[in-house]
Amino acid sequence: MWLRPEEVLLKNALKLWVTQKSSGYFVLQRRRGHGDGGGRFTGRLVGALDAVLDSNARVAPFRILLQVPGSPVYSAIACGELLNGSEVYWAIAAGATLEEINQHWEWLEQNLLHTLSVFDNKEDIVSFVKGKVKALIAEETRSKVAEQEEDPEKFREALVKFEARFNFPEAEKLITYYSCCCWKGKVPRQGWLYLSINHLCFYSFFLGKELKLLVPWVDVQKLERTSNVFMTDIIRITTSSKERDFSMFLNIDEAFRIMEQLADVTLRRLLDNEIFELDPGLQDPTQITKRDLEARAQSEFFRAFFRLPGKEKLHEVTDCSLWTPFSRCHTAGRMYTSDSYICFASKESGCCNVLIPLRENSLVFHSTCVFSDCESRDLGMVASQSEDKSEGEKESSPLLNAEALRSVFHQSGAEGSDFRMSREQIKERLWNDHFAEYGSTVCMFRTEKIRKLVAMGIPESLRGKLWLLFSDAVTDLASHPGYYGNLVEASMGKCCMATEEIERDLHRSLPEHPAFQNETGIAALRRVLTAYAHRNPKIGYCQSMNILTSVLLLYAKEEEAFWLLVAVCERMLPDYFNHRVIGAQVDQSVFEELIKERLPELAEHMKDLSTLASISLSWFLTLFLSIMPLESAVNVVDCFFFDGIKAIFQLGLAILEANAAELCNSKDDGHALMILSRFFDHVQNEESPLPPIGNHHAFFSDDQEPCPVTEIADLIRDSYEKFGDHSVEQIEHMRYKHRIRVLQSHEDTTKQNVLRVVIPDVSILPEDLEELYDLFKREHLMSCYWQGMRPVILRHDPSRPYAEQYRIDSQQFTNLYKLVSPWTCGEHTQILAERTFRLLDENMDHLIEFKGFASCLDVMYNGEMNEKINLLYRLHIPPALTENERDSQSPLKNPLLSTSRPLVFGKTNGDTIDYQKQLKQMLKDLAKEKDTKTEKAMPKMSQREFIQFCKTLYSMFHEDPEENSLYQAIATVTTLLLQIGEVGQRSSSLGSGSDEFTEDVQSEASDQDTVFTDTVKITHKETQSLPVTEGNWIISFEQILASLLTEQSLVNFFEKPLELKPKLENAKQNQYCLKTNGMSDQSLAEHMKLNTQ
Repeated sequence: MWLRPEEVLLKNALKLWVTQKSSGYFVLQRRRGHGDGGGRFTGRLVGALDAVLDSNARVAPFRILLQVPGSPVYSAIACGELLNGSEVYWAIAAGATLEEINQHWEWLEQNLLHTLSVFDNKEDIVSFVKGKVKALIAEETRSKVAEQEEDPEKFREALVKFEARFNFPEAEKLITYYSCCCWKGKVPRQGWLYLSINHLCFYSFFLGKELKLLVPWVDVQKLERTSNVFMTDIIRITTSSKERDFSMFLNIDEAFRIMEQLADVTLRRLLDNEIFELDPGLQDPTQITKRDLEARAQSEFFRAFFRLPGKEKLHEVTDCSLWTPFSRCHTAGRMYTSDSYICFASKESGCCNVLIPLRENSLVFHSTCVFSDCESRDLGMVASQSEDKSEGEKESSPLLNAEALRSVFHQSGAEGSDFRMSREQIKERLWNDHFAEYGSTVCMFRTEKIRKLVAMGIPESLRGKLWLLFSDAVTDLASHPGYYGNLVEASMGKCCMATEEIERDLHRSLPEHPAFQNETGIAALRRVLTAYAHRNPKIGYCQSMNILTSVLLLYAKEEEAFWLLVAVCERMLPDYFNHRVIGAQVDQSVFEELIKERLPELAEHMKDLSTLASISLSWFLTLFLSIMPLESAVNVVDCFFFDGIKAIFQLGLAILEANAAELCNSKDDGHALMILSRFFDHVQNEESPLPPIGNHHAFFSDDQEPCPVTEIADLIRDSYEKFGDHSVEQIEHMRYKHRIRVLQSHEDTTKQNVLRVVIPDVSILPEDLEELYDLFKREHLMSCYWQGMRPVILRHDPSRPYAEQYRIDSQQFTNLYKLVSPWTCGEHTQILAERTFRLLDENMDHLIEFKGFASCLDVMYNGEMNEKINLLYRLHIPPALTENERDSQSPLKNPLLSTSRPLVFGKTNGDTIDYQKQLKQMLKDLAKEKDTKTEKAMPKMSQREFIQFCKTLYSMFHEDPEENSLYQAIATVTTLLLQIGEVGQRSSSLGSGSDEFTEDVQSEASDQDTVFTDTVKITHKETQSLPVTEGNWIISFEQILASLLTEQSLVNFFEKPLELKPKLENAKQNQYCLKTNGMSDQSLAEHMKLNTQ
């Protein structure tokens, strides 16, 4: 690559560089220790310096220097000695290989060398060459990813080294690189860490020893910052087989953040098909850069913090201050802008947040707020007040409920109703005062004061409206007039799996509430759930959505409830309500970590926190609605709509802390579940105007002791005071980490289920079968790495049955076949692999599953001889063998084998063997066995197919220790089978002219088995319709098998035991080599070292 010209003092470089070429103006040099030449100790010393010293010493092994006439030049090229002192030269090019640097040298000779002679001034020469090289660099930079980096020149140098050292295809894009140490046991190895879109790679060359590590991101099961005996801050990467520690980064925070983002993006792109289809940023990994990852992380934080739609992309973040009328001062913070929103967050957490949707027909907020200290100009805050207008413009459909079900089926408590109503009135007055000061629309100032009001419980009359404002569902409602009504009409009468599940769960949704004891509430619930399933078929319907939606319908109009459901499923709880509920499981894992961090005594007592995680799953999926009395649970929903998932985390911790003493004394998981169930039954809301409604989802027990009553307001207040210090950023960071664990857990489950199905049907050892599955899966994933956009059918699809989630195509199968099959036939291997694939592809979809692949290999390694011959036979008849196959267009015009050789051969001791007698007895035995079985007869083989069969056998015997005897045996068998086929061919060609011929053939074959006579017994009527063509030459499987059994060397070949494990070990080292282009033998040997160091 071309370098920005920089001065080089040759006197200081004499011991490190050797001159290879020199011209009047340029010098080509090689770094000692690279390529040919002596000085082994010097080379190792230089290599060690390159690995240990600062980045200035880490240069490519070849370079070109610019020199000017009149300056001292190299005269002794071989020894590299400078005769006339030293001067400053300019480095203008560097290369990782001799071929690359020679290309640059040739370009200089062809384009510059003759031009430079016209200059009189050497300064002009230097200036001209510098300008040319800079122009070349600029031209390259425009077309390469380097232009996106902070330091394009250094990145280009690192890119060259990365490509040379790991020899990946061009599609393997380098994201960034770091200097660091990799710990091998107690020994650190200084080197370079390269982070690409699919792999983590490490390279070190120290004292003559080279170390290469390659870890696919998709294999990473755990990524964490920890410490060891020697270092206090290291990055540990855990795969299924090894742990790798990296330390001594110049910026470990940035390195870990990039590694975390790359692992998360790659795992979601390759293992989570549901997210892949919804996120365009994942669909073209070649566009990912370091800058893009940072922008992506900022956008994800922006959406999580303000709970915005997934399509919102952050455009700009700027520091500013916001004029806040309620405090009569400017509040410092940051302004975030996206396509549809302007948002503000104060630097002091919780002080003031503002969300401004940008919609047409927006009205100016009644208390105009001004941003100051912005780069361009002050921005007047706009507010969305068009929800009331949209309601007036468009009347609701007569089919839809125009009021919340709570107002239709109003309930009031019997005891203390006056006290409770007065409390409601006080709350309403507090909220009205707050609206007057802070705003009453979605653009209201969200401060700590409003959080306290929410924690007290939102008044029944304002609950629906505030849920709409806090979730910003009001914006969707106003932006899509008539959308819900059209959805209802479109989905009515449609029947699918989702509607069947909805119908089954309708009467299980708050059955204790009067609103859902009649058709009005049930019909509204049906319409909302069905409309959402129609809107988002990827989610459709998930259990627990019915409980959540029924509560939304109590406090909001039907259309508002629909948009609230959209906000919950698509913004506030993303990935919760899909096929595998990945989001809920990730948050369960985050919750486990929070328990260990905040409740260490409980975590120590309950060694396996997965029990608490399984118990708490319903807390997250239903927001406590399914396990807590309704009048108390709605207060939790209030906090959720204001603070998001953070409210559920902190409330869960408060509940566990309140029961920590009893849980620590619990005897087993069932006892712990009973303790929590009893606690939830006694959570009450004494300020609620609603009568207590029983909860049928809780577990009941005979209380031996009265359980103390817990007030929900006190529980929520404790959760904010004790556990409310976790920020959204911290939760998102933990989600990154635990999403990796959850996705890998699903992969392990898939693997175990597939193996459980396959193991009973094969004789391969379970541990070998597990390694074979890993190879199969890796082959599928490597095609996703480097073959660009692939049809969805070829991608990993977790919604399919376990055995069908990973499938491979013909090229992938061929790669695996070459690695693990014992039937290797040299150049013929490719053709045999393609035939095997066509044989296994029974449904003709050009894909095969792991079970078919494993069963085929099982026959090759562990099958009986007749099973192996059966497989070989089927590989040489349709559909495995096709008419247009490139290797099958050679008719037997000049037979390689004689068909007139005698069937009696002499042995080495002079004895003879009559093969006809042996065949007679063997064929009789085969016929008896055939009569006892009712297997479907295989098609007979034509002469063209038989020639291919023989060619495969000859190829298989190549380089076998018994090669000569095998060749002699197969020649004997082939001669016999050709004669049998010719007998049948003559019978069909002559039978039309003489019936006596058939009788003669039958009499001659009277002593033969029926297996032979079946071939040649052709009636006069049949032969008249058969033309005399090559197709009339046929042979059967039974005849081939019987003939092969006559040769002991062939029997030994097919019955000798074969070991799969060595093939698997070799395949693990070489699987990547088949995917790279133009690899030399040296590169192949280097790749075999990967992951074995």
